[in-house]
Amino acid sequence: MYTIVALYHFARFDAPEALKPSLLELCLEENITGTLLLAREGVNGTIAGPSQTAVDRVLAHLRALPGCAELEHNISHADVPPFGKMKVRIKREIVTMGQPDVDPLAGTGHYVAPQDWNDLITRDDVAVIDTRNDYEVAIGTFKGAVDPETTSFGEFPTWWEANKHRFHNKKIAMFCTGGIRCEKSTNFLLGQGVEDVYHLKGGILKYLEEVPQAQSTWDGSCFVFDNRVSVEHGLKPGTHLLCHGCRRPILPEDTERDGYEAGVSCHNCVNETTEDDKMRFRERQKQMALTKRRKW
Repeated sequence: MYTIVALYHFARFDAPEALKPSLLELCLEENITGTLLLAREGVNGTIAGPSQTAVDRVLAHLRALPGCAELEHNISHADVPPFGKMKVRIKREIVTMGQPDVDPLAGTGHYVAPQDWNDLITRDDVAVIDTRNDYEVAIGTFKGAVDPETTSFGEFPTWWEANKHRFHNKKIAMFCTGGIRCEKSTNFLLGQGVEDVYHLKGGILKYLEEVPQAQSTWDGSCFVFDNRVSVEHGLKPGTHLLCHGCRRPILPEDTERDGYEAGVSCHNCVNETTEDDKMRFRERQKQMALTKRRKW
């Protein structure tokens, strides 16, 4: 059983590149896999380990970094390795919005606990906005939530500018997978003059973990950025697969649809890539299969 930890924390790192060597060394020592992003604004990522003890050591290391004592995380489990290797990357932002004036450390919306979320989002004076990308929203969201239909988080400010008139005199409730995007999007809205902004503390993952399915207003599955592809209530692995051509989630039955070729394309992307792209993907798939056979 693998322990999976999704985490993030905004902090001031003067030299994030100096934090990488010891963090990567510890992860490799503990057989941790996944990805951690370091930037001047903090840390973000998802990792997995063969034991709770292993991931606890990494969490302790992260909490010892400047300003990270209050780092929070979500825990789930999987029977198979959710990642292939460990990566620690230095980035400009730990979640890319492209708005240099946005600073979650200067203020965010009001945090709402999962147990209080349903009462908030069912109020007539509240508009609920899903801040995730379109392919994530497609497989699950909260009932009644607005889908901005963005392909990347960086498109959200432009979408808001074009659609803000729709939310006049409304309180805004926002949510995302683990909470990090809402830290930025709520700070952005506060900077745009929106007074009443709320966001789901711990994101969808914490909601699915803590709120019983019988009381849930969540509809569908939640996309996750690891080999599980999606999770359900109780953070149980979902049934979705990942198209390695476009990185979108698909259902098992979609493998029978026209356009599907393992590792190359699915019905969503078969007409979006060139034949040269497909040849490249086929070669990648061939090499992956050879590597897997060598391991066995």
